[in-house]
Amino acid sequence: MSEPLELHRFSGSHTEIGRQYGRACRGRIERHLELALAKLVAAGIDPDDATRAALAYRPYVVEHAAFLDEEIVGVAGGAGITLAEAYLLQLRAEVFGDLLGEPDAENECTTFALEPSVALDGVALAGQNADLPEIYEELMVVVEFAPTTGRRILMVVPAGQVSYIGINDAGMAVFANFLHCRGWMRGFPRYLLSRFALEHPSAETAIDALRALPRASSRNLLIIDADGRAVDFENTPTRDAVLLPRDGVLVHSNHYLADDLVAEEASRGEYLENSRVRLARIRSLVGAVEGRLGPAEMARIMRDRADAPDALSVEARDLPDEIAPPEGHYMTVCAVIAAPGKGRMWVTAGPPSRAVYVPYTFAHLPQELPVL
Repeated sequence: MSEPLELHRFSGSHTEIGRQYGRACRGRIERHLELALAKLVAAGIDPDDATRAALAYRPYVVEHAAFLDEEIVGVAGGAGITLAEAYLLQLRAEVFGDLLGEPDAENECTTFALEPSVALDGVALAGQNADLPEIYEELMVVVEFAPTTGRRILMVVPAGQVSYIGINDAGMAVFANFLHCRGWMRGFPRYLLSRFALEHPSAETAIDALRALPRASSRNLLIIDADGRAVDFENTPTRDAVLLPRDGVLVHSNHYLADDLVAEEASRGEYLENSRVRLARIRSLVGAVEGRLGPAEMARIMRDRADAPDALSVEARDLPDEIAPPEGHYMTVCAVIAAPGKGRMWVTAGPPSRAVYVPYTFAHLPQELPVL
């Protein structure tokens, strides 16, 4: 069993939060940057070209979410890296696609949301098995951002990123899946969409704001708000569609499901099949539960490995080492189950099939909760 993910709490102005974050996680941030640059170099991209390309996305962040730019500036200063390098950590895939023409397809992430009508004690839940190259297992941290202005945020992130997956203090959760389509462009980066959405008071207002952004890339965002309304926002850089729950349940993997967007799908072969298998499996397991689902039931479901190597909980050993890229196989580097209305998350360090879910809450809430 791995040690629980480190928890870091930062407060003050957004720049101060970024600076505290950069100092506290400097070693992991340096490792993250080393990994990102090595992957680009292996693809034939010069590091200077990569960082210049990353900084070209900054005007879109400044215009539409200046507070995130302030945090990225702070991260750079605190970690002792350049601003361009700090931006590169926020949009690795966009830079890869910018300089090579299109992103790679990958097997990434399974998400779910349960509305109060199907959740134990009426407490809405949402969560994700986060699948990334295995080296990211050592980079994940839990952060609480408590700015003097704006929402208080509790997130799981790869060190150096100011946005990935998590909840806010208004009872909203945002989880996310990679979607593969053509037509990526310079614009607002996909990883930052989660924090952008969490600044809004409801799923409806968040989606209205997301639609207005000049998005750089494709992303699926699964959102549940304080009123227990779950929605799924599939998008390309220029198009989008909303999916609603079936009998109070929303689940997603890594291919387009909305009728209006299925023609945008660019994944093929094993990647598309992997996504379809995981989606079918989580639907089946959720549907087989008698009665309402609570955190313990969802932990059991997200630990499932029946279809390995296309399992919900992916372990690095699922594929032979000789075909692994330098950063390692894709695996579930962490898993999250959130009760956003209660201000709490349970998070694993590594695949949930070999780790416990450790509870994390906002600093002002009771901290004594059981592991799952």
